[in-house]
Amino acid sequence: MKIIGIGKNYVTDKSEIAGIKDGHQLIFLKADSTLITGNKDVVFPTEITNEIVYEVELVAKIGKVGKNISEADAPSYISDIAVGIDYTAKDILTANREKKWPWALGKGFDGASPVSEFKPVSDFPDLNNINFDLKINGAQIQVGNTDFMIYNFSEIIAYVSKFMTLNPGDLIFTGTPADGIGLIHKGDHLQASIEGELLLDFKMI
Repeated sequence: MKIIGIGKNYVTDKSEIAGIKDGHQLIFLKADSTLITGNKDVVFPTEITNEIVYEVELVAKIGKVGKNISEADAPSYISDIAVGIDYTAKDILTANREKKWPWALGKGFDGASPVSEFKPVSDFPDLNNINFDLKINGAQIQVGNTDFMIYNFSEIIAYVSKFMTLNPGDLIFTGTPADGIGLIHKGDHLQASIEGELLLDFKMI
């Protein structure tokens, strides 16, 4: 299975979208070994990084094989929705960017993709109006709604499927709210919800 991420995909003001949207989406891949499920605690990899940034995101699971999917058909390829954290080793990513190297190590370390249990996509009648949020140590840090996405679920799936075949079980991290991103620390308690339902609940240890 593939873990696909999309970067820089939310705005704080919807009026900004038209000026930003040029059809070129920022796509990256994460190793399948980054995946953490079952609300297991995540070990902070101090042997490789001192700076880890959190980003709460909705995660779409692909339910059937697709290639060159149209935007109109794209929703039918989503089987489930979850909430997850896209962790980035900021120091590694910054060093790689300076050398114009790929993002693989900054995004692909073990434990970099904690994901909640999945809910059937049928639970979400409007994919363009899903609320989600992240609390850290009990304080609300990030709040998002999919209406503020630059590229919506359908546009992401259609775009990615031009380049690579999507298979059942593939996961797409669809981007994080524009505000609230920051550093995570050992001992922090993360809780992420969709529509007020707590689904992701773990500690960084």
